[in-house]
Amino acid sequence: MQHKTLFAHRPIRRGRRTLGAAAAALALMALAACSAPAASSSGGDSGEIILGRSMDVSTLDPERSLCDSCQIYNGAVYDTLLAATTADGDLQPLLAQKWEANDDNTEFTFHLDPDAVFSDGSPVEAKDVKWSFERLANLKGDPSYFMAGVKEVAAPDAATVVVTTDAPNSAFFNVVTAGYTGIINSDVAIENGATADKDAAKTDKAEQWFLKNSAGAGQYVLTSYEEGSQLVLSENKNYWGDDKPNFKKVVIKDVPDASTQLQQLQQGDIDVAMQLSFDTLDQVKSDESLTSEVVPTYNYVYLGISPGAADAPKALDDKRVREALRKAIDYDTVIDATVAGQGSKQASAIPNGFEGSDGLDVPTYDPEGAKALLAEAGASNLKLEATYPTFTIYGVNFSTMFQSIQQSMKKAGIELTLNPLDYTAWGTKFGAGELPLTAVYFAPDHPDAVQYFQYFSLAKGASWLGYSGLSENTRETKGVAKALTETGDARAATYSELGQDMIDDAIILPVVNPQVILAGGSNVSGNNYHVTRNIDLRQLKFTD
Repeated sequence: MQHKTLFAHRPIRRGRRTLGAAAAALALMALAACSAPAASSSGGDSGEIILGRSMDVSTLDPERSLCDSCQIYNGAVYDTLLAATTADGDLQPLLAQKWEANDDNTEFTFHLDPDAVFSDGSPVEAKDVKWSFERLANLKGDPSYFMAGVKEVAAPDAATVVVTTDAPNSAFFNVVTAGYTGIINSDVAIENGATADKDAAKTDKAEQWFLKNSAGAGQYVLTSYEEGSQLVLSENKNYWGDDKPNFKKVVIKDVPDASTQLQQLQQGDIDVAMQLSFDTLDQVKSDESLTSEVVPTYNYVYLGISPGAADAPKALDDKRVREALRKAIDYDTVIDATVAGQGSKQASAIPNGFEGSDGLDVPTYDPEGAKALLAEAGASNLKLEATYPTFTIYGVNFSTMFQSIQQSMKKAGIELTLNPLDYTAWGTKFGAGELPLTAVYFAPDHPDAVQYFQYFSLAKGASWLGYSGLSENTRETKGVAKALTETGDARAATYSELGQDMIDDAIILPVVNPQVILAGGSNVSGNNYHVTRNIDLRQLKFTD
């Protein structure tokens, strides 16, 4: 979940896209295994479940966070208005029991469930939704783009919320399934320094409070967080929904190394290992004490290019040079080296299986073509430095990936120097705009492809427009606006055009769309990959 922070993260009824075989299998799996909140769970299934993963948490403020671990946390602690079941945009009620839009998709009305209460027992009211959405926008943090184009949030009565947008937004119901749009108990948050005012980016003082406290209406509440150690949740005894928490306690244990995750899983120190590498797959499958399944995902790892970064080679301003970098990557070899071939190439920043991904050409390794483009641009013998976190995500070890890329680029006449940093140091440099070439990862935050244009395109307001240091691509700005007036096949076609535009920008170079190993103890059932929550805790249970 995401995407997850870049240290990365769905009714308006719309036409179904045609999924490829792998994506179709994922959609079916997600529908069966990830259909919160309609799951029937008994509650109190066990005292504790422990998940092992490398935690990429920098904040527990749901409206400042943007990371994969944040998706799990937010989905467990902060209920959203609606819930997504698959990336096809199948929606279910959560805090809102009914919802509708006007004819031109500029006004969205939500009718809150009268039974919904926060963890302190107070009712979830329209004022909380209004405050939460306004704070999300005004904090101007990484996830603020979810509120892009929102003109007004009104609360005509305690049970009704009306959101008005500047322009048509046929994706909005999908957007509010993202965990970063989870609803906060405004009274409690305000008492502890939070504000939703227009100057919230400067005046909000609640981030530190959120590291030790939560104020949501989800199944769980925050018990404690120790950086580099663990995140502990306990059941929300006031949970209002029919599907009560399955566990008294959920521990997300920070286990950065994949081999250590496997060792701890086999020893029974953790119940679920979330980031096993594929070189352990045979060992996992042969261990009768474990359960495992390999499933496709919508996650991916990409190279990000910032021509406007400090000390960026002038050559990166030239689109031909950036295209040469795309051609200089031996994708098949990288996929073999990182995930033992258990992954796919991806055409654009829209992941395989999402609306707009069909019909786009996946990249191919062409070192001679890369050399020709560099020569044409006057950039032969190009020298670049790649700065990236020493990180493994989705089974992809960034150091292994870059060592493979370094070798393939050498054959294209590109000298690539590798500069691995610890996660915190890398994040600081990236945030300061100091990295001309880096690697990042992303998981979907909600089931609509608009997120990829809002984040990765060069359209006005897009995150990577700022990160890249390039000028706005007005064609993309107009294309995004056009798509949000459309539904069905028309929107899918516009999304595909935007996908091609992002390919042509050559700013985001997807490297691998990996599958993932769902691995747990033999007594764990319901292990899953979820489109908005990363893993849906509502589905996990012990069979014994």
